[in-house]
Amino acid sequence: MELNSDLVTGPPRSAATVIMLRDGMAEDQGLEVFLIRRHLKSQVLGGVFVFPGGKVDQLDAELDTARHLDQPLADLHSALNESDIDAPTAAGLYVAALREVFEESGILFAEGATVPQVAQAAALLREGAAFSAVLAQLGLRLQTRSLAPWSRWITPVSPSVMNKRFDTRFFVAAVPTGQVAVHDNFEATESVWLKPRAALEQHRDGLIEMAPPQIMTLAHLSRFASVQAVMAEARCRLPPVILPHPMDMDGTRVICYPGDAAHPVRERAMPGPTRLRYRNKLFEPPDGFETLFE
Repeated sequence: MELNSDLVTGPPRSAATVIMLRDGMAEDQGLEVFLIRRHLKSQVLGGVFVFPGGKVDQLDAELDTARHLDQPLADLHSALNESDIDAPTAAGLYVAALREVFEESGILFAEGATVPQVAQAAALLREGAAFSAVLAQLGLRLQTRSLAPWSRWITPVSPSVMNKRFDTRFFVAAVPTGQVAVHDNFEATESVWLKPRAALEQHRDGLIEMAPPQIMTLAHLSRFASVQAVMAEARCRLPPVILPHPMDMDGTRVICYPGDAAHPVRERAMPGPTRLRYRNKLFEPPDGFETLFE
């Protein structure tokens, strides 16, 4: 992973991502997270392992919400706790999250969706149909209640690993029973279910690349033993806003997070280390790998 040195002065683009969770197949496996590897030629984080997600499209906010969403817009707006956006915009973020996770992993969060319907919906998307048109044709209602806001990450004007800015809402969700997550072989070329700590160990050992938001999020999730525990945590608190604060120290790129002595926000937004440094082409905690879990 190469560092970016360019400033990006434009406003961040709204985006949404879904951290899909499942309980391990064996008793001792614990919580697992679904990761996809972005295509090497992708303009954003090419070759990096991320959670399924992407930019919000205009059509996401134009969905017939009364027909295709399972709860009122006001409830979606309240859960996000963003006073600077209106309820339709909040709903569009949920729709974008559910659309992107379907496009990139084949998982459709829709009420009563059967295996044949999921396959038909995927085929329609491949043929170029809009997500809203697919939902209308199949008469499907999206399960926004399956998503719980987890965090909000806003790229700084000096991004460390890409030359674009995003305002990304991270949601957590349990993978629906009976559906199998598989990468799309277009935007993503690989996929894997891993325990959060195992994913971070593979990153440490140079087996997979991950960007700082995924590293810090996985470190947080490593503290939970089950999907139920994560979902309960997400539903009992408001999602924190995380504005990374990058700086160069002695020729080394360091990214500070809320609660760090060098960050303008003094209150912590998440557990774990309050900074990462770039060394040997990967990001790691300055005081050692184990501090991710303290």
